[in-house]
Amino acid sequence: MLERFRETWAKIMTPIADLLLRLGVSPDAVTFVGTIGVSAGALWFFPRGEFFVGVLVVTLFVFSDMVDGIMARKSGRSSAWGAFLDSTLDRIGDAAVFGGIVLWYGGEGDDPVLMVVALCCLVGGQLTSYARARAEALGMEAKGGIAERSDRLVAVLVMTGLSGLFDLPILMTIVLWVLAVASAITVVQRILMVRRQSLAGA
Repeated sequence: MLERFRETWAKIMTPIADLLLRLGVSPDAVTFVGTIGVSAGALWFFPRGEFFVGVLVVTLFVFSDMVDGIMARKSGRSSAWGAFLDSTLDRIGDAAVFGGIVLWYGGEGDDPVLMVVALCCLVGGQLTSYARARAEALGMEAKGGIAERSDRLVAVLVMTGLSGLFDLPILMTIVLWVLAVASAITVVQRILMVRRQSLAGA
């Protein structure tokens, strides 16, 4: 479902990618701007409890992640460096989103339990990505699981935005608990994937 949405949105973003290329903007520049925008939006608005506005800002810059990929392909600049940069900066953006929520619950939100749960989401997301990267470095695969990056990001942004729009903090409570558990399960799933491949190749 998310893949179909991604394909549809890619068609919408293509004219923007074409315009930026004509203006001489590089895909790497778009990647940097997108990460800065996501991080600034999340770390400025979320700790202040301005969740709806924060989600709008973050979402705007999240789509740049799609634009830079389109630009790289159309300009023939796709490279190992570009893939590395994009993946690394994605981790920074993801950490900023959950980090902003951690700061909210550790500050004005005043909920130590949800602060820890949000921190678990942050760490779980990073571990999920690390497990895949490390597996690929060893010549194996560790894709999939019940909570991939796109699933986690869409879930937390949608529920956080709705929480702010309708003043329903329970929505954030639900999504954080679900993502904390799902991220942990995904890490275990990827560990088991690598173990099976390792034993099969022994």
